[in-house]
Amino acid sequence: MAHDQTNDWFDFARDARSGTEAVRAQFHAHAYDPHFHDQVLVGVTEQGVQQFRCRRAVHRSTPGRLIFMEPGETHDGEATAADGFTYAMLYFDPAWLRHSASLYANRETGETVFYFPRTLDDDAPLAQAVRLARGQIASAHSQSGSRMACDAALDHVVALLAQRFAGAPAEKAMTAPRVAKLAREAMDAGYDSDLGLEDLALAAGTDRFRLTRAFSAAYGLSPHAYLVQRRLNQARRLLSRGESPASVAAATGFADQSHLGRWFRRAFGMTPAAYRRLCTNLPDPQTA
Repeated sequence: MAHDQTNDWFDFARDARSGTEAVRAQFHAHAYDPHFHDQVLVGVTEQGVQQFRCRRAVHRSTPGRLIFMEPGETHDGEATAADGFTYAMLYFDPAWLRHSASLYANRETGETVFYFPRTLDDDAPLAQAVRLARGQIASAHSQSGSRMACDAALDHVVALLAQRFAGAPAEKAMTAPRVAKLAREAMDAGYDSDLGLEDLALAAGTDRFRLTRAFSAAYGLSPHAYLVQRRLNQARRLLSRGESPASVAAATGFADQSHLGRWFRRAFGMTPAAYRRLCTNLPDPQTA
């Protein structure tokens, strides 16, 4: 568990078998920059008011409310009062979640697709299940809990999610203009390169000014901010496998380890070295 002088704290654990990450945190002064995850996020506010922007709207989650985010959805986060807020969150690997939901549904072919029609929702049984699974992952991570209890808690969350949110409606389609999609694809493929706006404009078949306006309107981030987030999510994957922060910084297009560390902490609330250690139990090669 990480603490700082503001009495904020951040408790992180990871279930290695499923890739599910479990967070419980309290923030008073900390604010997350706009960012996105490649994971499916399902969480619950436990105390205070958790304010964030997502899907072009400002949301305020109060105790007991569930928070849902699909991969790639840009969001931020901040406290609205001096007493801050506390939340518990599960970060699911999308492929694992789809496969597990398909097993629950006893489907022999295809994988379950999830769609969350609302960012905030109320479902007391699911909220309780999320909090229990978060606690079981933390206990198993610290070797004070049962592997089977952790598996069962995760399976219960999967079952509840499958019952409520399996199946994307036909109208759920990418509405971003073609130039924005092409630019995003170029950054997804070349995140480790020193891409410029002219490179993206050429790939998208437009000029850099139209591209920037279209991209920001479609994804809620400027092209540069999106590229940084794409690099951060790739860095997160490499760190979880045990690669050193220095080698990850070089592999993902950051200038150096310090550059990666500054952006990583702003997006995820911890240093790359701390994330690597929590995922792998490997000692830090050096402070990052």
